[in-house]
Amino acid sequence: MEKDKIAIIMAAGKSTAMNSKKSKLVHKLYGKELVSRVVETAEKLDCDEIITVVGEQKEQVMEVLKDRTKYVEQKEILGTGHALLQVLPMLESKSGQVVILYGDVPIIKKETIEKLIDRNRNERESVTLLTAISDNPTGYGRIIRNDVGEVEEIVEEIYANERQKQIKEINSGIYCFDIETLVSTIKEVEPRDNGQIYLTDVVKAMRDKEFKIGAMIVEDNTEILGVNDRVQLELLGRVLKMRINTMHMLNGVTIEDSDTTYIYEDVKIGRDTVIHPNTTIKSDCVIGEDCEIGPNAYIREHSTLADKVKIGNCVEIKKTKVAYGSKVPHLSYMGDCEIGTGVNIGCGSITCNYDGVNKHKTIIGDDCFVGSNTNLVAPVTVGKNVLIAAGSTITENVPDDTLAIARQRQVNKVDWNKK
Repeated sequence: MEKDKIAIIMAAGKSTAMNSKKSKLVHKLYGKELVSRVVETAEKLDCDEIITVVGEQKEQVMEVLKDRTKYVEQKEILGTGHALLQVLPMLESKSGQVVILYGDVPIIKKETIEKLIDRNRNERESVTLLTAISDNPTGYGRIIRNDVGEVEEIVEEIYANERQKQIKEINSGIYCFDIETLVSTIKEVEPRDNGQIYLTDVVKAMRDKEFKIGAMIVEDNTEILGVNDRVQLELLGRVLKMRINTMHMLNGVTIEDSDTTYIYEDVKIGRDTVIHPNTTIKSDCVIGEDCEIGPNAYIREHSTLADKVKIGNCVEIKKTKVAYGSKVPHLSYMGDCEIGTGVNIGCGSITCNYDGVNKHKTIIGDDCFVGSNTNLVAPVTVGKNVLIAAGSTITENVPDDTLAIARQRQVNKVDWNKK
């Protein structure tokens, strides 16, 4: 029988700590909704099914995720085990593995989950817990092990005695279960006095039935950080920023000030490129080798910079291709544009790409010099080896090898101000 791999994403709870009209799960972290990030991780695992458990403000979550997952509603918020019970009808005919993720734990790495799944399968464990070692375990469930290191149970802090509270191994809440064992066990778990059913109780029930329990300690504790309020949202932003910037620096990119450099995911940057402070580079951008970026540069989505390109101080690039060796040195906006090789864009130049309804394209050929304070009113094409005089407003195509001047002749009214 072919084995299944299923991801269940817990997204039913409601947080008031965000002090927001929106579900905390649709607040954005580095341009992506929290819950969307978790679904994206599950998609990268090549799961056969992704199931999201929704509850309050479900419409907002479903609007973000659309048909990327299946949905199950938890109408009463009665614990994580109760949430999983709502999914049970979708699991009863399955065999294989199910991994439990959380919509508000958004920066867990795909590689970590893969290791968890691999261990669960290779060790034939009924459940494998993702745990962490923390010097400040306050607020987390503690992992209780026996004398030979086997997991006995998970004790929530409110139920822990003083000895147990000293334990530094904590429960992340992320699990990989054998589906058939989970289905047979969870049905037998009774609610607690408060009516709640917890996943930790499911683990305890498996242990009582002498099923094999395993635990894998996460290498980087920041992966299991969750978001309850905007302070934690900002903290995870810093963690993600440093993770991304570190990856680029190790790949040969110089980042002069990582604290003020924001590089989003899915950005490719070539070796020996230098990025100055206060720079933002959005997703789906490609930057070549030996480029210079910034300071205060803003490179927006879907832009491509070839090798040896310079993007200078206070320049914004949007959905633009810049060819080898070209320069946009300072105080310019180039949007919806193709710039050829060896081009120099003068200070204060802009592409006027939006007519109020539609965006239009500007094409600038090789070896052009665009004088300072030039407006290029799209759609417009500038040929090769063109010189555009400073202060021009270009509204018509310019042929190759042309000097283009598009400004009114200066008139001096002598003694005008005396009147």
